[in-house]
Amino acid sequence: MEWFGDNAYWLSRLVFQRALAVVYVIAFVSAALQFRALIGARGMLPVPDHLRRVPARTAPTLFRLHYSDRFFASVAWTGALLSAALAAGAADHVPLAVAMAWWAVPWALYLSIVNVGQTWYGFGWESLLLETGFLAILLGNERTAPPVIVLWLLRWVLFRVEFGAGLIKIRGDACWRDLTCLYYHHETQPMPGPLSWWFHHLPRPAHRAETAANHVVQLLVPVLLFTPQPVAGAAAGLIVVTQLWLVLSGNFAWLNWLTIVLALSAVDASPLVRPPDLPGAPLWYVVLVSAVAAGLLALGYRPARNLFSRRQAMNRSYDPFHLVNAYGAFGSVGRVRYELVVEGTDDAVAHEGTVWREYGFRGKPGDVRRLPRQYAPYHLRLDWMMWFAALSPAYARSWFLPFVERLLEGDRDTLRLLAHNPFPGAPPAQVRARLYHYRFTTRAERRATGAWWHRTPVRDFLAPTRLR
Repeated sequence: MEWFGDNAYWLSRLVFQRALAVVYVIAFVSAALQFRALIGARGMLPVPDHLRRVPARTAPTLFRLHYSDRFFASVAWTGALLSAALAAGAADHVPLAVAMAWWAVPWALYLSIVNVGQTWYGFGWESLLLETGFLAILLGNERTAPPVIVLWLLRWVLFRVEFGAGLIKIRGDACWRDLTCLYYHHETQPMPGPLSWWFHHLPRPAHRAETAANHVVQLLVPVLLFTPQPVAGAAAGLIVVTQLWLVLSGNFAWLNWLTIVLALSAVDASPLVRPPDLPGAPLWYVVLVSAVAAGLLALGYRPARNLFSRRQAMNRSYDPFHLVNAYGAFGSVGRVRYELVVEGTDDAVAHEGTVWREYGFRGKPGDVRRLPRQYAPYHLRLDWMMWFAALSPAYARSWFLPFVERLLEGDRDTLRLLAHNPFPGAPPAQVRARLYHYRFTTRAERRATGAWWHRTPVRDFLAPTRLR
């Protein structure tokens, strides 16, 4: 079975699996710490209500057998512990079949979470983690050489991530074609990071160079992943560099890090480190991996067709198990940043002299003097959805009023998602939300005021609201 495995990629597999397990840990911890307010039994979008509305065939999940907040927490923390053990290399010290079963458990647990996560889990990196995690099940451990067919499938995933993102840009906003999108993107992206202010103030020629380089790496370099080494490894290296640039310039949960992990699987490290002599693969493993890979290639027809469709969809899954998916980001770029500012008051009836106190969020812009923080790869789900809500009330239709209701009740789980609660003693009598225009300050404004942002009120988003 010499055709089946390639020892040259033993180190790439080791790094890939350990790093993927770390991403799993972050995803599970993020779920465990945030779910009660978002999708818990008393959350804004409760899981039990969702399960009653959605057929089992479209959303397979363990929670169809039973749901309670305690059970969800046990699933999330179990996933985190098993993933942490995988990150420590535990799967390399057990038989091959046990290692595969071990990798299958975090995948199944996280699939169960994503399929009840609703709006809060509607991000492309959720499906990317599941698709990549499923392939990790087939990748084996140190008891056999890395299967070549799975390594190629990982490159196929990476190709769709990069090439899909490149195509959605070229087909989308005209600013990608005239190389001006990054005049705005660092300021208007969902959650700026601590360096975004400086990235925004780079000279315009540098922004144009950024955009051009992005097109090269997303539209040309991915093709080279399917060429012989060392070209394929060099292409993967360019993707890693680009993703690290994105890590420095913003907060995109674990999307950039997971893309880096995928790229590392395409690097042949054998010229630097001599690979060990690994035993040949058992027949049952060869048959199983080959059969599953053939099935995945057949399922991959739809996302492949999507790449070349004039109506290209992005961040779409084509099956309930998230085995094959379409990816992409920022087909359009906003020129203006809007933010929702949520405030409360102790006054039962609002009047001209009413004092409104502002709630502070962990990641999204609020206090103009507060430097944006680095949270990625941790995912602040509420903060991200507040960015979407500021773009259009339609994004907030299902969850924003339940969010306000929980602020009025002083719900502890909801308040834990925030950085600052201006009503520590008792909940407010009324809550409102206002839409603001935010922009980064200029260098002169920053020196004069110490502020990172300048904001201007636009209109009311939600009139003063009280509990019935």
